[in-house]
Amino acid sequence: MLRIVEHDHSPDAIRTRLAEGHRPSYLRDWIYGAIDGGVTTLAVVSGVVGGGLPASVILILGTANVVADGFSMAASNYAGTRAEHEERHHLESVERRHIDQDPDGEREEIRQIFSANGIDGEDLERLVTAVTADEQRWVRLMLAHEYGLPSNVRHPLKAAATTFAAFTVCGLIPLAPYVIGADEAFRLAVVLTLVVFFLVGAAKSRFSSISWWRSGLETLAIGAAAAFMAYAVGMLLRAV
Repeated sequence: MLRIVEHDHSPDAIRTRLAEGHRPSYLRDWIYGAIDGGVTTLAVVSGVVGGGLPASVILILGTANVVADGFSMAASNYAGTRAEHEERHHLESVERRHIDQDPDGEREEIRQIFSANGIDGEDLERLVTAVTADEQRWVRLMLAHEYGLPSNVRHPLKAAATTFAAFTVCGLIPLAPYVIGADEAFRLAVVLTLVVFFLVGAAKSRFSSISWWRSGLETLAIGAAAAFMAYAVGMLLRAV
């Protein structure tokens, strides 16, 4: 059976890859914005249709949702990512202060971290000495192992922009049939949006161990459930 190796493992290729460093992934920001953009806009369309309101209301409320909710999500993502940076800077200053005030205690923490990973004896002591010889390396290891922080945090503006772009693109899909005045606009809006959900889920599977069709169906189910609930609420309110 042919096995696919994702990286070239020659010495030069490894050296080049490691020199590039770790680049933060904005996949979560795109998926987050894409799913929420499609779900919330389709929910608006479904609720308005279920309530028996005219198509003009769909365009007004749908557009307002795309702009306002998309900006709100982007702003929230920006604030949350900024908080991650602030947390890292705070904990980094805490660790530097601890190293300055109680270096032996901090060395013992390093010793126990490596000991828990099966390293002992002279190898353990040499490793502790090597790590604690460089304060930056020492602090970086403590942040990763004591606090579980990633080595790279996503850029707040890039994370926010990714979320807003995904929200806008997918949020406009349910409105497209009404913009062009298509026949059976609601059915077309539902079908197009569910297709987008499936494609987003299928694309997400590229970065996970879940099969593309299963990931696609899971994302599609989320959107379908949201549309059904919104439509049912609209029908209920119309009856009341």
